[in-house]
Amino acid sequence: MQTALSCEFKDTRDGQDADAILRSCVHCGFCTATCPTYQLLGDELDGPRGRIYLIKGLVEGKPAGRGTQVHLDRCLTCRACETTCPSGVAYGRLLDIGRKHIEAKVRRPFTERILRYLLRKTLPYPRRFVPLLRLGQWLRPLLPAALRGMIPAKAHAVAWQASSHPRKMLLFAGCVQPWLTPNTNRATARVLNRLGIRAVTPNAAGCCGAISHHMAASDEARVFARRNIDAWWPHLESGFEAIVCTASGCGAMIKDYPELLCEDPHYARKAERISAVALDLCEVLGELDLALLTIRPHTPRRIAFHSPCTLQHAQQLNGVTETLLRRLGFDLTRVPNGHLCCGSAGVYSLLQRTLSQPLQQNKVAALQSDRPQLIATANVGCQMVLQPLANVPVRHWIELLDP
Repeated sequence: MQTALSCEFKDTRDGQDADAILRSCVHCGFCTATCPTYQLLGDELDGPRGRIYLIKGLVEGKPAGRGTQVHLDRCLTCRACETTCPSGVAYGRLLDIGRKHIEAKVRRPFTERILRYLLRKTLPYPRRFVPLLRLGQWLRPLLPAALRGMIPAKAHAVAWQASSHPRKMLLFAGCVQPWLTPNTNRATARVLNRLGIRAVTPNAAGCCGAISHHMAASDEARVFARRNIDAWWPHLESGFEAIVCTASGCGAMIKDYPELLCEDPHYARKAERISAVALDLCEVLGELDLALLTIRPHTPRRIAFHSPCTLQHAQQLNGVTETLLRRLGFDLTRVPNGHLCCGSAGVYSLLQRTLSQPLQQNKVAALQSDRPQLIATANVGCQMVLQPLANVPVRHWIELLDP
């Protein structure tokens, strides 16, 4: 694809990156076959190839208005197109560039600005988010069914005790997961303990920054990234082996810290190291002796696994968790179109409900088509949107291994 960058972009890093990415695209259209929004809407501009053309126009200085913004907003950032693309087009990076610059050029409607601001200023901050969550849970029985499904029931977490093994790893808690699905990290700590690893969660670490980043508030995302690096760095210097991520969305974001902080002279080198030691839970357990684990007799064995987009497309770990679960004796059911997004996509399910809901329904139907006893996944957002629609429990897969 030939490009002619405008003066605004020609000598900038965003412009240079966009130019290289655009030139790698050969217009083949393979990406449209795996794009969830193109399958729903059938509009070329709501598929990766069409959005690439919109971003090309943006960096070339062509008029770009509200229509461009809407089409870029509709992208789930699932990155299934990257897995499909034979040319290796870095679509996710190009989309970040497009969203960043269209946000600066086009003023959103007032209601959108307010909603996006409230999400950015609430979800990453437990002191703000938790009281609202508890209020919603208290009122949940009185709410209409549509609203009730958006508020998860209060989860009761199991206790776990800190261990004293010589091997140590940091456990990334995240912002909303400790309150929405508290047993995920507790189960992880307990399982790691059985495998001879001590899990520690630094109090100073918080949101990974994905919520801000995907709403084009990259400066805000960098603040979160720097805070996490500062919280983790002393531990890594004192012998902690890895940062274990139990939410694949957070893991994908942390692995992108080098890109986010590449122009920060104080954090660029640290971000590289953080990215290198940030591992999804399936990567950690895949290297350990699973013979030390004993699965409880009453644990469901016939399960459907939903591989989050951030696991299979962003981190390219498709099949890793599935292989691990089979090694442990689980029977994984067939899931048609397993590459498709569940419609969660961070805050997408809140900002784009009209598109998200059919994706959720389609995914649940696919997951339940082979009659599993339970649906397992690897990301809190996926778990939250699937559970209200599913006829079977939806759990993080690590809970199946918890004693």
